[in-house]
Amino acid sequence: MARKSRPEVPEADSHPRKTTRLIGQDRPLQIVSRALRTGRPPQAWLICGPPGVGKATLAYRIARYLLAYGASDRGSEDLSVPPNDPAAIQVAAGSHPGLMVLTRAINPDTGKPMTVLSVGEVRRLNAFFGMTSGAGGWRVVIVDTADDMNDAAANALLKLLEEPPPRAMLILLSNTPGRLLPTIRSRCQRLNLRPLPDEALAAELAASAPELESAKRASLVRLAGGSLGAALQLKDGEGLAVAQDAARLIDAAAQPDVPALLSLAEKLGRMTDGLDMLGDFLTETLSARIRARAANGQAHLERWVEAHETLRRMFARTTALHLDPKQTVLGAARTLRTTTARAGTV
Repeated sequence: MARKSRPEVPEADSHPRKTTRLIGQDRPLQIVSRALRTGRPPQAWLICGPPGVGKATLAYRIARYLLAYGASDRGSEDLSVPPNDPAAIQVAAGSHPGLMVLTRAINPDTGKPMTVLSVGEVRRLNAFFGMTSGAGGWRVVIVDTADDMNDAAANALLKLLEEPPPRAMLILLSNTPGRLLPTIRSRCQRLNLRPLPDEALAAELAASAPELESAKRASLVRLAGGSLGAALQLKDGEGLAVAQDAARLIDAAAQPDVPALLSLAEKLGRMTDGLDMLGDFLTETLSARIRARAANGQAHLERWVEAHETLRRMFARTTALHLDPKQTVLGAARTLRTTTARAGTV
């Protein structure tokens, strides 16, 4: 069940707990606002969508409002909270006693995040919900992401959803909600966040990174798949080149270039987290293309969905077992070639 996933946006001043702007997600925001301001919020939200479209930003927006005003109409309809409000200050600093964020723990041996969100992390909620409520009487938990939970963690979270404590809200973020337990999905109110249109993404990049040349900005829009978080991650360092490599892997699926694949594997081996980046971009690019083909009514997409899951497991296994990048890159090319032969291009 577990899946390693990148953060919503690069770690910086743009961390979602500090971000006050939610771009292009007016409909989900309206749904949440209505529920909170009428005093009838659900016990849990499941916020779904591709990485980088604003899931964490919306989750922190909900948390700030609840911790500042409770489930009431005392705040703004857009759920904004003044930056000088004590709740907003504490949320931005990561120090609010009424907010807990569950993510993958850090491996003490490597200093990197674990590959799964473990049951031990989820069990911390028992003590958190047993404490006295924070200011406003609410306690909020953000699970970022629920996709990262292993089976034991998912079952532990399910018990909390079955018997939720009073004045508590769980906010689950998911890139691939279909892989979560059906019983978890059924106990949450779902919010679907959509990728940004190319025009909106280009405008946002022009505003946030005016130093970018127009040609590079156009490349970022094409490769980011409607994800502002992905575009911001791509604009610096080697991310853009790796994302282009991932797109070429899919484009050349029918006739893989083996020497080029071996060269790519060698390059990734010299990079920090290079293979992880390729796996992330490869699966996310494939997801975006599957969604686009589905919207146009293309058939045989179930084979591409199976290929996506095969690739996800392949890269996760390589990371967990420290396997040779060359075999993973060649294996990914074989999977893409076989699927193209059976189901056509994607």
